[in-house]
Amino acid sequence: MLVNCVDSMEPTKYICHRIPERSFFIKGHQFPVCARCTGFYTGLIVYLIFNIFYKHPYDLNMLFISMILMIPVAIDGVTQYFGPRESTNNLRFITGFIGGIGLIIFLKIIIRGILNVL
Repeated sequence: MLVNCVDSMEPTKYICHRIPERSFFIKGHQFPVCARCTGFYTGLIVYLIFNIFYKHPYDLNMLFISMILMIPVAIDGVTQYFGPRESTNNLRFITGFIGGIGLIIFLKIIIRGILNVL
């Protein structure tokens, strides 16, 4: 009996473009997300694990730091999109990793702020 196999990367099409040239491969298999998104998700997870052991205040200073951490990924993405240069997968991953840390700090501050208002 033949069973139709669902593309294992199908669900990720909603969160990433998955362009092969901008993705990592292991043994000929493409990652389910591009290099930049891989960096983002890795940064998010690493920060959340780090945050279990090291607590710090989520104040305006941290909000400012989170925005600074997102600048490299913005510069990399914008300069690549508008064509002055082509980014590499390693650079995409590194800027995505830094941006992922900035994004999770930013989201934690915003969510805490919203919950304090309610």
